[in-house]
Amino acid sequence: MAEILTRKLKHGGFLAEDDCDRLTAVTKEAYYLGPRTDVIRQGESPDAVRLVIEGIACRYKLMPDGRRAIVALLLPGDFCDLHISILKRMDHSIGTLTQCKIVDIPRSTVDDLLENYPRIQRSLWWATLVDEAILREWLVNMGKRRSDRQMAHLLCEMHFRLKAVGLSLGSMLPLTQEELADILGISHVHAQRVMASLRDAGLVSLQGRRIVVTDFERMIEFSEFDPDYLHLDEGSTS
Repeated sequence: MAEILTRKLKHGGFLAEDDCDRLTAVTKEAYYLGPRTDVIRQGESPDAVRLVIEGIACRYKLMPDGRRAIVALLLPGDFCDLHISILKRMDHSIGTLTQCKIVDIPRSTVDDLLENYPRIQRSLWWATLVDEAILREWLVNMGKRRSDRQMAHLLCEMHFRLKAVGLSLGSMLPLTQEELADILGISHVHAQRVMASLRDAGLVSLQGRRIVVTDFERMIEFSEFDPDYLHLDEGSTS
């Protein structure tokens, strides 16, 4: 799975063989974390940059009353805290939603990639800008789309982001309705109603607490999903 990062960064621009070899070398050592485990907490200062290789993690903030707001999903190929060498301290927490395979990349290694591998540097900038584009789309989603279309839009996004690194969301979504509610900023009860409406429309089915996507093409049409903001048509994907 070490090629996950290379596959993602190739969307940001051409990477030569030595670039790919370097990325493979820095992602060799990985470890697993179980679901619902904090990778790093708000206020901490990490000594390494984390990369998700397998599974789904998230950025989140806790409200004073204990409610959680998930502000980003971290999928395979995503850096958890690439910015930390500049900001020094975490202003949010990062936790796993499913079992995750994580790579710790020392700051010195990140500095080496940025200083001595210009093509990798450009692709890392691309990845950061795409993260910002996704955040903008999430803001539009929460502010302007109905809750059922918000949910459908999120599922489409996950599908395209995973496809970009050679993976598949599969038919069964590995997130619970409670986690989706924390992402969309709605109550768990409202999330259940939204999921019921998508089920009644024939877009999803439910198996226990898990969600099964039954028709992605119709989901894309229903949510008016346009993957342009993911910028996956840039660079070489070969």
